[in-house]
Amino acid sequence: MQSLEAELESARELAIDDLADAIESIGFECTRCGACCTGHGEEEHTATVFPDEVRRLEDAEAAAIGSDGGEDDAVPDAEDREWRDVARPMPYGLTEGADGLEGETFEWALQTDGCGDCAFYAEDEAGVGACTVHEDRPLICRTYPFSVALAGTSQPMGEAVDEEGVVRAHECEGLGREIAREDAEELARALKERAVRELEEAIGVRDAYEPADPGPGEVVVHDSEGAKGIDGTPLED
Repeated sequence: MQSLEAELESARELAIDDLADAIESIGFECTRCGACCTGHGEEEHTATVFPDEVRRLEDAEAAAIGSDGGEDDAVPDAEDREWRDVARPMPYGLTEGADGLEGETFEWALQTDGCGDCAFYAEDEAGVGACTVHEDRPLICRTYPFSVALAGTSQPMGEAVDEEGVVRAHECEGLGREIAREDAEELARALKERAVRELEEAIGVRDAYEPADPGPGEVVVHDSEGAKGIDGTPLED
């Protein structure tokens, strides 16, 4: 198994044209079905978000698209938005204690609403889904339903159903549709950037990691910037 550093070099050497060829061969057009933005049954929507992406979403202006959601589910406006409005601890590795989730975990996931859907997902009056912070959405959202088959990179929700070279396609009703070359190249650039960023983040998490000892009802999140509380605040030494 290659080291993360070797995988990072492989990611940096990915050719945009080759990635675009694979995406074009598989085919894709977003149908705005909302499946990649919503929870499924008891499974909450889980999408990895980098620390700098959280900060960008804290300041992002949300589009008004006439959500059917109630006022309680709405994400606060950018001027009032805090870390916990954007991101939650990645649930893997946490346990349910008497005072709620507790333990240590790695990385952040986009925050969800009471239904388990992405907090930034809404539907217009016609029931068509949309991202309310589309221009500032994280790389994992920009590249869905695709990923690259490199160790150390995250895989989005949904099983891989197709593969061309290192490009994997995950469950999505938009697969198999014709895609313009320009759009395939834009997706390919984002896919390469995401692969590089994920491996850089994984190396950063590894290098910054120091075991923590969270108490009952406490959660510690380790990301590339160090250990943090659930509100994104760095833990004091």
